[in-house]
Amino acid sequence: MQIKDEPTLGVMAVVAASFLWGTTGTAASFTLDVSPLATGAFAMGVAGILLVLRSFRTLREDLPRLRDNLPLLCVGGLSVAAYPLAFYSSMRLSGVAIGTVISIASAPLFTVLLEKIINRKPIASKWVWSFCIGSLGVILLSVGKQSGSIQYSDSPYQLYGILLGILAALSYAVYSWSARELIVKGVGSSSAVSAQFGIAAFILLPSLYLTGENLFAGVQNTVVAIYMATVPMFLGYLAFGYALKKIEASMVTLITLLEPAVAVVFAVLIVGERFNLLALIGILLISVALLIQIIKPNLVFGVLNSRG
Repeated sequence: MQIKDEPTLGVMAVVAASFLWGTTGTAASFTLDVSPLATGAFAMGVAGILLVLRSFRTLREDLPRLRDNLPLLCVGGLSVAAYPLAFYSSMRLSGVAIGTVISIASAPLFTVLLEKIINRKPIASKWVWSFCIGSLGVILLSVGKQSGSIQYSDSPYQLYGILLGILAALSYAVYSWSARELIVKGVGSSSAVSAQFGIAAFILLPSLYLTGENLFAGVQNTVVAIYMATVPMFLGYLAFGYALKKIEASMVTLITLLEPAVAVVFAVLIVGERFNLLALIGILLISVALLIQIIKPNLVFGVLNSRG
């Protein structure tokens, strides 16, 4: 039986994924002397293997279509591998606030540009409003977490951190767009996502030889590593793949602006971090951006007309 409101289910799936991804910062805060590069590489790499194992049957069925779109698949896989390395390096070199703003807030813009330039899809005014409001919310959220001003990293390589943040945003946009393109070309959503992550796993897991010191040093570090790989990454990207089957990649990446808001809430409730009024306003703006995508225009106009 076909579900009538499939786009809404897609939005709900992205919200669920963003919620799970929002727990990663809090979880990572419980690790001791572990490189964020190792955390990201292990989580994405192991999640890739789990996604491949889960989708093994559908991957075999979709193998001919994946071969037909091999360049697209490889670009997506390389982008998945690049994302965690660029994202965590950006935050280390340019500071958490700047890294977060550039990496997360820029990704929806890159995605919609890819759809506009390559697929010739028009940019909806509703998307523009959501992007502007949501991006402002991410900026205020990052400023609010830093006690009223964006604090830069002391690293002399700060510019490189900013460039890596742009690379992280672009890589996130590319693998979201390429997964959606594979789905449009007839590849199953689980196969499209798992094939990309499988390629990334072969790149990311060997990098642990250089970065993985203390990753499994003690029960606490081990539990966090396993949690990161299985819950936010594996389950989160299952929901992500389902969402790409229902809605455009530009909308998917736009809604993931919710992730830093969820991360702040968890940091306050569990870690005990504090944030000021600017961060609260940022969370509210991100919520408004999400509501703009969920609420249907005809529903709004219907309510207004009924009051008139």
